[in-house]
Amino acid sequence: MLHDPDLVSVQEVRTKVERAYAAFQEYRKFAQEQVDAVVESMAAAARGEARRLAELAVEETGYGNVESKVAKNLLCADLLPRRIRGMKTIGILREIKEERVIEIAEPVGVVAAILPTTNPTSTAIYKSIVALKAGNAVVLSPHPRAKGSTCATIDVLHRASIAGGAPPELIQCINNATIEGTNALMRHPRTGVILSTGGSGIVRAAYSSGKPAFGVGPGNVPVCVEESADIAESIRKIVEGKSFDYGTVCSSEQTVVAVKPLRERILSELKARKAYVCTEEQGHALARVLLNEKLVVNADCVGQSPRRIAQMAGFSVPEDCTILAVEIRGVGKQHPLSAEKLSPVLALYFVDDFAACLDACEAILRFGGLGHTCVIHSNDDARVLEYGLRMPAFRVLVNTSSPQGSTGITTNVMPSMTLGCGAIAGNITSDNVGPQHLYNIKRVAYAVRTPEEAFPQRAAEAMPDRAAVVSAVERYLSRKLGQAPVRAQAPASAAPSAAPRADSRTIAASVVDRFLGTRRQPAAPAPSTCSCALPKPAAMKAETAAVTVAAAPAATQPPATPPSLPIVDFVCESDVRAAMKESRKIYTGPKTIVTPAARELAAQYDILVQAKR
Repeated sequence: MLHDPDLVSVQEVRTKVERAYAAFQEYRKFAQEQVDAVVESMAAAARGEARRLAELAVEETGYGNVESKVAKNLLCADLLPRRIRGMKTIGILREIKEERVIEIAEPVGVVAAILPTTNPTSTAIYKSIVALKAGNAVVLSPHPRAKGSTCATIDVLHRASIAGGAPPELIQCINNATIEGTNALMRHPRTGVILSTGGSGIVRAAYSSGKPAFGVGPGNVPVCVEESADIAESIRKIVEGKSFDYGTVCSSEQTVVAVKPLRERILSELKARKAYVCTEEQGHALARVLLNEKLVVNADCVGQSPRRIAQMAGFSVPEDCTILAVEIRGVGKQHPLSAEKLSPVLALYFVDDFAACLDACEAILRFGGLGHTCVIHSNDDARVLEYGLRMPAFRVLVNTSSPQGSTGITTNVMPSMTLGCGAIAGNITSDNVGPQHLYNIKRVAYAVRTPEEAFPQRAAEAMPDRAAVVSAVERYLSRKLGQAPVRAQAPASAAPSAAPRADSRTIAASVVDRFLGTRRQPAAPAPSTCSCALPKPAAMKAETAAVTVAAAPAATQPPATPPSLPIVDFVCESDVRAAMKESRKIYTGPKTIVTPAARELAAQYDILVQAKR
């Protein structure tokens, strides 16, 4: 019997991943309607338990507050399901008739979901719903300090999924999660993709696992309050965002940046919203207690109330204080409170003009929040656009609280608890991750053009000279018809006294013009055989009849002496295919005309042989 916690965890992971994979084999046969029924059942159950689960999370972790966690649970159990209702994720996604392409969803299999301690219930709801909506199984690994509330949430979802018709083991929870067990989950051969939420260490582990992974970067959110904004309304929303779940959301406001003329009004509005504006000395004390020398947040301060954090820093604030506000003098290591704080502590930075606001907000993002989220409060659309174009963040929110806007509560971005930060932050996506990221798309694509039609300029450049082709085809036809070349411009005395006949050059010109006409019209459907194919005996009769060729007496037309090798004057693609079918070579001379398509095909099978007459 295993006693080592890591060995127990690893064995549990192996067992539960295999169970989830087996259930996935059945679930992958479900139609869209069946999958949607499962998701709706899970969402309804989670909505009914939203408050109880929020209370469990706060009681177990000590992070945040119940009302905010209820809101986050409902974000994932109500707003998210409503947003993805009707979304096609199973089977044929769409048929693009004009392009003759059919797109088909292919689930990734088993989703490994790594959960944080700051959002242990809402993230479990979110990841389970998006995984199953995309047709996958899910194995969830709770944070060790939030195991109780997370496992309780997964139990609700598991029972609801079965009630909705899902296979019994489609959702699995690791009850004995350890670091070794979580690493085993991420590296398991059956794991299809990783959804990782947590600190930078677990995100790096997900990216280094060898599996596709969706992780996110830290959020150090700047908030620009521009002169045209409604200052009172802007500060109200900023305080609501910063106080939401006591700052545990990674997209919480971190630093307000505004021009100096707005300073007194902003401070006044903050106080009206029961924000406590700290003195410079209290600000230094907060910096010391919140962050260490490496600017890592003190875990004891994460998600704590303003009153408790103030007590830890050595001063007191009113009982109804909403947030702590601290004015700073710059951005960077010399100004620790310009970093992410994961608590209801808001930095204030006042600068000279809007250009300086842009510089400061960009600097804040580059100081620990690259790619994540930024906010602007403004009624000047030109400045909003200037801000959006400048900021290195993939969620640029306008006139909203940041946590609520970034997660899709107050904006139309995808409701999500996993906010990608893009390549500039080392993330696989810049999107709010949803079901659409958890399946692959296969495409059934019909042929709609030939290679020559795909590259008309190349085909035109490779087109042989008409006069040379006419000459080559003329010689070919002359041999086939058993007559010497007859030129239209030849003297009348050179023609036989028999009935008039068409000269071979006229026939050659007709064949070549027909061939070149098809080459000049790439949009026309490609014929089943090469349009430049030289006439076979039956076709030759029709050709000669069309131009009223009269056969000369046999006595006057002795057969030509065959060459030592059957060197041809003209080769097209159909000639090469015929030679391939008959397992023979085609002998060419210095003056043989070979079409580009024929040369390319012949080169693959070594059909053409250069010879001398």
